[in-house]
Amino acid sequence: MLSKKIVKYIQSLNHKKLRNEENRFIAEGPKIVEDLLLAGFCCAFLCATKDWFTQNKNICENISEENIFETHETDLKKISLLKTPNKVVAVFEKKNDDKPIQFENKLSLMLDEIQDPGNMGTIIRIADWFGIENIICSENCADCYNPKVVQATMGSIARVKVHYTSLISFIGKNKSICVYAATLDGVPLSQLKKINEGIILIGNESKGINNELLNMATQKITIPKYGNAESLNAAIATGIILSNITAPAITEI
Repeated sequence: MLSKKIVKYIQSLNHKKLRNEENRFIAEGPKIVEDLLLAGFCCAFLCATKDWFTQNKNICENISEENIFETHETDLKKISLLKTPNKVVAVFEKKNDDKPIQFENKLSLMLDEIQDPGNMGTIIRIADWFGIENIICSENCADCYNPKVVQATMGSIARVKVHYTSLISFIGKNKSICVYAATLDGVPLSQLKKINEGIILIGNESKGINNELLNMATQKITIPKYGNAESLNAAIATGIILSNITAPAITEI
């Protein structure tokens, strides 16, 4: 049975300040929790229904018994941040990876002030789809461990590394890396060759890319526009760009 102390503790991790202090975050639902466990994330608390435990005993072996709680759906509602709890709620330790980012023969994403948790989570999921290992974020981007972000990643948070830093300083220290900035007035994607290495820079949902940062980019790129919409959602734009620049060249017969 969940004690009031544990319930209160898990609920507190909805706040960024507490997540940072505890170095922990909440994950909910079978897909996300299972992906994090299989990826080797350390689980501090695991609360789930009997049928979930029956189906997933093998991936719970490394969790201390005192940190495992079999609960009913009604009890999950006390700690769940979802309108309808989905079988399992867990608290994981954040992974602190201080290894230098490897850019050789790889694409990475860079996000400038992405504010919406849904956009942030979807971009992480899109990165995972296209095999992007690293996302470099400005310090005021949405927190990748925000429960809404984690939920929107659908488990991709387990496989994509998200780094927070000053983007201007980062580019300044890595001048040899090509930065492709997504703008409204760049080179159309249709005119670009397949890009195997570099950073794709995506800007804020409403303001776009910071001017100082934009001036440091190697090249501006754009999604050709045929209609009257003023702009595209940041996550959708990311997906379109990655789909185009990672597509293999078509060989003429």
